[in-house]
Amino acid sequence: MNRRNRKTAFGIFVVMMLSVPAWAQDDLMKMLDDETSDKNKTEYATATFKTTRLVNGHSIENVAPGVLDFRISHRFGFISSGAYELWGLDNASMRLGFDYGLTKRLMIGVGRSTYQKQYDGFAKYKILRQSTGARNMPLSVSVVGTVMYKSLKFDDPTRTNYQSSNFYYCGQIIFARKFTEGVSLQIAPTVVHYNFVPTANDPNDLFSVGAGGRFKVSKRVSVNVEYYYQLPANQFAGTYNSLSMGFDVETGGHVFQLYMTNSTGMTERTFISETTGDFFKGDIRLGFTISRVFTIRKPRID
Repeated sequence: MNRRNRKTAFGIFVVMMLSVPAWAQDDLMKMLDDETSDKNKTEYATATFKTTRLVNGHSIENVAPGVLDFRISHRFGFISSGAYELWGLDNASMRLGFDYGLTKRLMIGVGRSTYQKQYDGFAKYKILRQSTGARNMPLSVSVVGTVMYKSLKFDDPTRTNYQSSNFYYCGQIIFARKFTEGVSLQIAPTVVHYNFVPTANDPNDLFSVGAGGRFKVSKRVSVNVEYYYQLPANQFAGTYNSLSMGFDVETGGHVFQLYMTNSTGMTERTFISETTGDFFKGDIRLGFTISRVFTIRKPRID
């Protein structure tokens, strides 16, 4: 290599060596910026439960804004009814429901049940969302308000009856936490109000505490358990606590729920305070729910 070429090579080497610290500094600054941005970013828990219902009752989940969730729930009779009733398959009730997301935190819904010809409507608002990062919130909290109307004819048409007697109300606060990707739990203090009660000794306000969990067994399948404990001091005579167990199976845009429960009705009034079956004596109903979502309005991109 001649003298001129050696000078040229030496110059290129010097330029490269001077550039390395600059590149390293840029990479180091980028790593520091990324680490700082992660600390300043809030990560929210998602898919705490698969759908907006655990089994009978609400879960902490909402449908996304602009999304309509069409739900068909079908429930058979008691297995304990025996062969004459084909172990409950001869008797069935159903509910059709429509849930709609207005915002990220607010959803509304309406439904109609064949059991006691009930109509129901509700609103659910998420107050807090479980999160980590810039905002550390250990759990999610939602409130649910429901109104129900029983459209059956009055038992005694000869007396003075009022339509207000057929209205019932329910209020819930749901506390939920997603512990891992496979385990989520929630608890829901609940009050159900009756405008008209069966006897003068029955309370108009019935208090209960609901609890439930989701245990994921595969990417698309989870096991759900739900239990509503009624405070004995204001429990109707001849009723039992509602207990339900089942599976959630996700198939594309559908979520299929298969479960067994001792409750007949599918509204808060009927499954919390009017469950007449004893789960541990075989008073179990098989049921399923099909959920199909439709995007009615595309979410706004901020």
